[in-house]
Amino acid sequence: MLDLIPSLSGWAPALGRQRFAVATIVRASGSVPRPVGTSMLVDDGGAVLGSLSGGCVEGAVVAAALESMDDGVTRLETFGFGAEDAFAAGLTCGGELDVHIEPANLGDRCALGEAVRQLAAYGPDEPVALVRNLDLGGAGGGSNAVVIADPGSASVTGLPALAALLDLVPGADPDAGRARAVQLETFLRAGSTGVLDLTSAGVCTGGATVLVESRLAQARLLVFGANDFSAALLPAAKPLGYHVTLVDARPAFAAQARFRTADEVVTAWPHQYLAAEAAAGRMDSRTVICVLTHDPKFDIPLLHTALGLDVAFIGALGSRRSHAQRVDALLDLGVRPERIAQLHSPLGLDIGAVTPAEVAVSVLAELIAARTAAASHQPLRETSGPIHQSAAPTADKPANAPAPNNVKQQEIVWT
Repeated sequence: MLDLIPSLSGWAPALGRQRFAVATIVRASGSVPRPVGTSMLVDDGGAVLGSLSGGCVEGAVVAAALESMDDGVTRLETFGFGAEDAFAAGLTCGGELDVHIEPANLGDRCALGEAVRQLAAYGPDEPVALVRNLDLGGAGGGSNAVVIADPGSASVTGLPALAALLDLVPGADPDAGRARAVQLETFLRAGSTGVLDLTSAGVCTGGATVLVESRLAQARLLVFGANDFSAALLPAAKPLGYHVTLVDARPAFAAQARFRTADEVVTAWPHQYLAAEAAAGRMDSRTVICVLTHDPKFDIPLLHTALGLDVAFIGALGSRRSHAQRVDALLDLGVRPERIAQLHSPLGLDIGAVTPAEVAVSVLAELIAARTAAASHQPLRETSGPIHQSAAPTADKPANAPAPNNVKQQEIVWT
């Protein structure tokens, strides 16, 4: 549902409290076009907002949504590849989807309809979460649905509506309730999306099957150096969801109009700015640092500061000779060799990039690959197995942390 936020404010059926239905992918296996949490809205006239499969199953989903609005019953539809009938609704990629279809605005009170209206007020990059109880529904009233404004610090005990959704009522088993709350809070604070079976994993009483969609504040991408390469990198990085900051100590360079694609442009000595941002708590383990300054008087103190921080990625553009000189300088400053080994330098994947635009692709390709430990950096035609892998563990989700055993993963294909 969160993927529809940019379009919700203009969707009259929801805002006008007309009848509509929400169709959401709640399970995906094999190769599928879109992940769990992807939603499509259908009004009682058949108008559609969003897409679930790029065209494979939308017609059948619309028909089921219209039926759901007519009889007020929530449905769970399964779509897969049926080779025996090429014209039947199915996924040509060979995967399988479970689509939860729920009517909204059929009665005076509808938690799901109200949740959609609340989401319409959010910006496309604002942190927000939606939690829906998939076990409830029917009678046109809609299931419990709760919108959470700050999922990064969400607490079930501080949100009565969320506690009610989880069936954490007075007199219930406190240990079971707390176990459910911990599972949900962990998922929310990690910015994750998936279906949690809160009746399992040792929780024997009460609970629910809930769909959690959580979006944290944008991770930061700090680009140091105002030059041709940063001018190409700034707009290319924005679609990846980063809040992009350009930093340069030279006002005449930083003030150029071509850098206005950044969310913010700062004129400051790079290492001083980085230290101040870290001290102010405005960086976290998702932060990415790209050093494009090409000047040792900026590079060395900046990298020395950066390598002392807990961030996701530190890269420095330059030649192999420049890299060797940086390594020597950092060793002289006392930086440990094993920490220097984590520096992505020379920055970028070897794709034959020459122009600034090509170098930007190379840099972002390495950044994306670094998120996934299983990335081979090879052409897909040279590899086998799932095309898309799970993201690599971060400091918030360390490698030795057990993943919830009741959350399903899926492969997503390009369509």
